[in-house]
Amino acid sequence: MNRATLLLPILVLAIAAALSAIFIVDEREKALVLQFGQIKAVREEPGLYFKLPIIQEVVKYDDRILGLDVDPLEITPLDDRRLVVDAFARYRITDVRRFRQAVGASGVALAENRIDTILRAQTREVLGSVTSSEILSADRAGLAASIRDASRFEASSLGVEIIDVRLKRTDLPEQNLDATFARMRAEREREAADEVARGNEAAQRVRAQADRTKVELVSDAQRQAEIIRGEADALRNGIFAQAYGADPEFFDFYRSLAAYRQSLLEGNSTMVMAPDSEFFDYLKSTDKR
Repeated sequence: MNRATLLLPILVLAIAAALSAIFIVDEREKALVLQFGQIKAVREEPGLYFKLPIIQEVVKYDDRILGLDVDPLEITPLDDRRLVVDAFARYRITDVRRFRQAVGASGVALAENRIDTILRAQTREVLGSVTSSEILSADRAGLAASIRDASRFEASSLGVEIIDVRLKRTDLPEQNLDATFARMRAEREREAADEVARGNEAAQRVRAQADRTKVELVSDAQRQAEIIRGEADALRNGIFAQAYGADPEFFDFYRSLAAYRQSLLEGNSTMVMAPDSEFFDYLKSTDKR
């Protein structure tokens, strides 16, 4: 009984030691086996592994693609127009041995702090070599790729690969927004005034052309009307002359009737004439027809 009592704790300790000597690495991880802080083995393939209990420890790192948001920073492009840039990066731990040697026990937190410093420095260098118009244009994808490529070399010393860098936001600093908006508004108002002036000038040209065309058309119409009127008068006079020559007496009678008709219309002024006036010859004579 005493022997069984002594063997039970030994058995429990043996089982615990055996279990502590086993560790599992899955497909999302990479592991380091450390002995007194020194790297003894690197386990990158998923599977079941063994270590010395108590003496050795296992440190695991994420083998997936990780994200890092870079703190907004203010840059000054070539045209001295300051911008606030907000970016993010995607990275992956490719060499866990070098990663451990670079950051020690601080792990991912220290690594991301150093990556952030690298990205901020490269962002300032790359974006400071171009104008703000290029940064705000569709070419900024190429600028982000330049930042990524420039950061990879420095990040490789950490055992990290920078996979991608993107510029999320590029804005003006708050203190510059009002002045910039005022300048943009003034530029747009100037452009609008130029457009209105050009429109008025074009309208004046069109109006002048229309007035000239109107004058030409009216003048031509009046000329043709005068010609037609003159031809009609000539034709009328010719008919009158022909009629007068055919029967002068009847022509005089017709002209007198026309004069009576015009002078005796209602509303005409009163005429005072002598009874024997020649104007009434055809009204008082019974000999003339």
